[in-house]
Amino acid sequence: MPVCPIIVRSDSVASLQRARGSLRMRIARRGLNSVLADLYQEGCLKARFPRTPPGAPVSVVLLNTAGGVVPGDRLDQSVSLEAGTKASVVSVGAERFYRGRPGDTPAHVRTAITVGAGAVLEWLPQESILFDATALDRTLVIELEDTAQLLLVEALLFGRAAMGESLQWIRLVDRLRIRRAGRLVWQDAVRLCGDAATLMQHAAIGAGAGAMAGILFVAPEALAQLEPLRKALAAESCDAGVTFRDGVLFARVLARDGAALRASIAAALAVLRAETGLPRNWCC
Repeated sequence: MPVCPIIVRSDSVASLQRARGSLRMRIARRGLNSVLADLYQEGCLKARFPRTPPGAPVSVVLLNTAGGVVPGDRLDQSVSLEAGTKASVVSVGAERFYRGRPGDTPAHVRTAITVGAGAVLEWLPQESILFDATALDRTLVIELEDTAQLLLVEALLFGRAAMGESLQWIRLVDRLRIRRAGRLVWQDAVRLCGDAATLMQHAAIGAGAGAMAGILFVAPEALAQLEPLRKALAAESCDAGVTFRDGVLFARVLARDGAALRASIAAALAVLRAETGLPRNWCC
């Protein structure tokens, strides 16, 4: 029997299913230990908690069961550390932001973090890989108490160099805001719209880089790590600038590809994580 082709008119294409995810967690103190006190997860966002020795930071592994993010997805995360607690948060792997259709609304990713007095948070997700024709609107807001400590890495890969990928069109808005004791102490934003491969060639934007990262450190010893961090990054195959302002140590790293960027991040974390370098999860 002959098979009749199905013809779908372009003006009658149904809306595609999009992912929704919500994750909320609270870390509390029980005796000398930091423990998971509350957890809510819905949709594609999940968290797993590998066992850790008594007194060690709570280990959190984030994962997106949708397998990636596409325009139109909506993901919301909330993390709260109560006073005196410690947590290390990583992702199960690099997050992929896939292509959408013309006219699709951007993927919206919102993360809100609060870190109580004397609490210590490591926020170390693996890289975000952007594919051609992706649209992403992402915001990370962190509220620190005056004595809270923070180590943060956010890395972006503009396509996979080993696959010969080039981003001819993207729409990216990526924001980071940090308040300490209610006062804004750091704000950073990346906005790229159009031919990313061409835009990243400009000296004032990417100077030809195919990957970039922001590394941020808030701790009593942050100023003392300024020169060691500069020295560590200067030895890597990257372009990096390191500054200290208002209690915040910040490095911007530009690298030719993801491998060079990861090597630079490993060198930075070897300084900022007392020689422990990359989290074990990054090495899997």
